[in-house]
Amino acid sequence: MSYHSGTIHTVRFSSNGRYLASGADDKIVCVYTLDPNPPSHASSFGTNEPPPVENWRIFRRLIGHENDVQDLGWSYDSSILVSVGLDSKVVIWSGYTFEKLKTLSSHQSHVKGLAFDPANKYFATASDDRTIKIVRFTPPAPNATAHDQMNNFVVETTIQAPFTSSPLTTYFRRCSWAPDGLHIAAANAVNGPVSSVAIITRGTWDGDINLIGHEAPVEVCAFSPRLYGKDPPDTANQDNSGHSTQNLITVIACAGQDRALSIWQTSNPRPLLITQELAGKAISDLAWGPSGRHLFMTSLDGSVIALVFEEGDLGYVMGVGDIEQALVKYGGSRRGAAMVEGTESLLLEEKSRVGEIKGVEGRMGELMGDNSSNSVKVTVNGTSAQVNGSASHSAMEVDRDPARTQARANVPTTDPNVAKLERLKQRVTITKDGKKRIAPLLVTASAGAAESSLPNSQLMTTSDTPGSRNEGPQNILDMSLPFDGLPPGGLSGLLLGNKRKIAVNEGDSNGKVERQLDRASRSGATPVVVNGVDGLHPAQIQAQPHGQQPTPEFLRPAVVSASLTVAQIRLMVPKVRSLILRNHDSYGNPAITTEVDGTPLAQPVPVDTVLEVKNPTGVASTGRPQDRDPTRISVTRRGQSLWQDFLPKSVLLVTGTQDMWAAACEDGTLHIWTPAGRRLINAMVLDAQPVILESKGPWLLCVTAVGMCHVWNVKAFSSPHPPISLGPILEIATHTLGALPTGAPALTSARLNSKGHIIATLSNGDGYTYSPAMYAWQRLSEVWWAVGSQYWNSTDSSVGAVQSLDQQNGTLSRERDLVNVSAGIIPHLERRTTTECLVKGRAYYLQRLVKSLLSREGYEGFESAISVGHLENRLAAALELEAKEEFRLYLQMYAKRLGAEGLKSKVEELLKSLLGGIFRDTNATNGESDQSQKETSQLGAERGWDGNRKHRDLQRITVPYAKVLGVLDDHGVDTDEPMTL
Repeated sequence: MSYHSGTIHTVRFSSNGRYLASGADDKIVCVYTLDPNPPSHASSFGTNEPPPVENWRIFRRLIGHENDVQDLGWSYDSSILVSVGLDSKVVIWSGYTFEKLKTLSSHQSHVKGLAFDPANKYFATASDDRTIKIVRFTPPAPNATAHDQMNNFVVETTIQAPFTSSPLTTYFRRCSWAPDGLHIAAANAVNGPVSSVAIITRGTWDGDINLIGHEAPVEVCAFSPRLYGKDPPDTANQDNSGHSTQNLITVIACAGQDRALSIWQTSNPRPLLITQELAGKAISDLAWGPSGRHLFMTSLDGSVIALVFEEGDLGYVMGVGDIEQALVKYGGSRRGAAMVEGTESLLLEEKSRVGEIKGVEGRMGELMGDNSSNSVKVTVNGTSAQVNGSASHSAMEVDRDPARTQARANVPTTDPNVAKLERLKQRVTITKDGKKRIAPLLVTASAGAAESSLPNSQLMTTSDTPGSRNEGPQNILDMSLPFDGLPPGGLSGLLLGNKRKIAVNEGDSNGKVERQLDRASRSGATPVVVNGVDGLHPAQIQAQPHGQQPTPEFLRPAVVSASLTVAQIRLMVPKVRSLILRNHDSYGNPAITTEVDGTPLAQPVPVDTVLEVKNPTGVASTGRPQDRDPTRISVTRRGQSLWQDFLPKSVLLVTGTQDMWAAACEDGTLHIWTPAGRRLINAMVLDAQPVILESKGPWLLCVTAVGMCHVWNVKAFSSPHPPISLGPILEIATHTLGALPTGAPALTSARLNSKGHIIATLSNGDGYTYSPAMYAWQRLSEVWWAVGSQYWNSTDSSVGAVQSLDQQNGTLSRERDLVNVSAGIIPHLERRTTTECLVKGRAYYLQRLVKSLLSREGYEGFESAISVGHLENRLAAALELEAKEEFRLYLQMYAKRLGAEGLKSKVEELLKSLLGGIFRDTNATNGESDQSQKETSQLGAERGWDGNRKHRDLQRITVPYAKVLGVLDDHGVDTDEPMTL
């Protein structure tokens, strides 16, 4: 079947076996049905495929997604079909008419997994926003429409605890629901630093159980559709109803990116089966046979693998009745016969059923023409008209006397519109002074004598059949007859009446009073009367405000420099705020007391020192507009004032550490004080207004509005490099040299590490640092690694839980404990890239490109090369930032990967770079073998390669280095201590 124009991601049979649904890259869901007639065509021309055995033809093409369809699912009664995709939408289709019933947009990112509750009450969706949504629903009726299901399909709960740091590099998140309805298996979960499968319990919806063992993220989980027992089913272990009395267990299969398959039981904490490298690439889907003894899997390498289990391998398969018995406690079964949850549900179902029956009978009667001879009275411009019968003078009865009907037919009829038009004519009168006046025609909603030619709705009689109803128009507007226009004020005047909004005096037709009131209100005068819905009413006297009034968030925009008009880079200058506060703890670090969204922390950092800046507000004390009061700067510690100073200009930004305080003003000057308040240096004049002001230890960073970055060491009174421009990393040349200029990425943050290196992040997700030795920007993080690397966003790459060597050995170093030496910078940049690109969906087309390259000829080692390159990028970044703990962790990961890949040349080159080579003259001097090189060498030599057992060639390289380091001497062959190589 070749009805899709893109890659097919999912194929699902309906529970009743009648339909087959498929979803693909072409954003379409195809539904097929089995034709009992034999296939009319043989195999495709030019292929060796056998001819089709069954004739599946397309039945419906469902269009409702704006992006790839990732997964499908049928409810267990086949009443609905649910599809999810990369457009972050969950679309529910009717399983009978395949009409779109509802679209859920509760997820914030790609939806990649779906699972249905066997009790037919919930379904679960898994998304890249690191949540699982549990949606509660009631199976719709066969004739249900989208309007009927407005209050159906409600999100019951959101589960996010097991997925807070799960990677976003998986293609799927296929979850599965246990056949007894008790658990949900969620793929791509994490448990600390390792990948896992979260087992979520029904009702409490917590994921305390985890299946741990896979080395890479798990993409697909599948529960077996049958329950199992330890003993074969027999009358000895069955009750009178034929249900088993054993403790029944479930079986689940898990697979993912590590190309391994694991099978688990609920009664065993360890897996029953683990198979390695079943396929050439990641396993994308799993499916169990109905008997529970067959398992099928598909891989990205195009293969389909089938596993057959012998009787008793997984346990003994129980009957379907045991599954029905297990689902009864949840109020449902596979047959869809749901148990009512209260008497109110019974009453609502009964009323709904009666209304549906009446509606169907009425529509069928009208279609069959049962009541076509009955007279129906309609209204034409407020008058009665005859339609398929005689006219009726009464609105509530039908005159069936033929004699009276004949007598009325002989009476000559007159047009009622003539008399009506005569009454509606305007009356013209002449005053004493000879002027003509037209009498107004009152139009009110309550006047019974007033008439209008607008359509007048009246009660009417229908046919005598109780169940029938007339769905034709009750009012007919004849455009050939005259009718009244809308009254003054339009439709609102017709509905609410014309109420006088302003006091118009006798003879004040030009609105003089209205203009006087408007001028008075504009000049600030206190109004005597105000306009309301019901007209004029006395104004309420407002009390004068007392006490301190809340100040605005900012006072005014800053005065920008004239150099910005011709600058190549223009960054937004902060606005002048009336009050600036900077809180610090006892160690000089910023004291964070709230979350990013403003909510207070559960355990906030205690505030020790507060820097407070008050910019002048209002008019200066001299009264002249060109004068301004000075800005006051004060520092307090635990409520006691330490020092105070004043500046002539308004302050935009402030920062501080244990070694200094700094403030940047709107005139482009920078002032620095010691912790005691002594001015450290003269005011430094910058090239433009400050935009970012950050500090770390003795280092100070200031980014100006023209994109220049200044870095100083205030202790040494020096700068590691001249001011550098942000132009190269903002890609200005790329965005301005084209035919049409396009928007360049924006600067989102700029910080310093403890070594004085600039760390900058952009809105496109890239992270950069400036190398003072190379005089160039270096890209540390980018979306290319996020899409193609297997190590991106993995939990084992985080250095947040890594402690220093002194702490691991039991000796705490106060300096290393208080000042974190660059730890976590690389993971921080990668998290920013994930947030800006993957979570927000900006890397969609790059993901499509990488996905297509994985299956293309000539790119077999594409993913491996990208992953190794990503680790090398991390190593180089850690060396540049002088982050020892991060370098140690990434070096270990890199060494393991080289051993697994068997890259002999890279292993030898890495060892030489770490140890400087061992076949070298000991008397020769090497300028690079300083103390830092020795420390790095010892750090890299402590780790070995696990891949030696697979690649014996690596032993010829590692053994000489092990001898030099004394590893072989310390771990003798006769000792019981393990030797790591």
